[in-house]
Amino acid sequence: MRHAIQIFTIALALCALLAPAGAFAIETRVAVAANFSATLRVLAVAFEKSHGQRVLISTGSTGRLYAQILHGAPYDLFLAADTERPRLLSESGHSEAPFTYALGQLVLVGHASDPAPPGQRLARGEFRRLAIANPKTAPYGLAATHLLERLGLDPASEGRIVRGESVLQAHQFVITGNADLGVVAHSLVALDDGTPYVTVDPGLYDPIRQDAVLLARGRDNPTALAFAAYLRSHEARAIIERYGYRTVADE
Repeated sequence: MRHAIQIFTIALALCALLAPAGAFAIETRVAVAANFSATLRVLAVAFEKSHGQRVLISTGSTGRLYAQILHGAPYDLFLAADTERPRLLSESGHSEAPFTYALGQLVLVGHASDPAPPGQRLARGEFRRLAIANPKTAPYGLAATHLLERLGLDPASEGRIVRGESVLQAHQFVITGNADLGVVAHSLVALDDGTPYVTVDPGLYDPIRQDAVLLARGRDNPTALAFAAYLRSHEARAIIERYGYRTVADE
């Protein structure tokens, strides 16, 4: 009997050694675009409560996170703010096929202490600085640039534009008074009662479709697989919409 137990124990040890890396993982590492970071934290809490598995979050601009992934950053999932980077990762074999987890929306925000509505200030040109995310690395910055062009505004030519590394930083410029106005993600103010903002007509900018991909590192991680599936669940979509996004089901 003792001999049989020893053989069984050795067999279990060999199985553990031969199992794919991450096969017994109870956590996943997720890289997320700055605009979605607050929403992802809420989703992570709900997921951890129902699944008992942890979600570790790293935040940054889409472009910067994409570069990190190409250089071997240890992420299992990538939630971008565009479709281009996930597509490139999939085509190059760095990930599985992309899926859309959210549709972003733009808002024009002002400072809480300013009595004038932000839309009025923009229309009249009554601002010293307007903050947007860097259009080269942040899709929300690119959408904001297209919006200003379609409105016939060109604050950049007068040195009146301030670019944040991410849309989160652009929003911070307005909050701290370093900019009078900002074109940022609706999600950053959706549940904030103190920030004056106006929702931008979606017809004035190209759709902000946000795609996610399961990265090569996450293919053998059951927690990563479970969280990727959770993002497409009814419960997750309800949270995403509550935080100022639309989902594919809304189209």
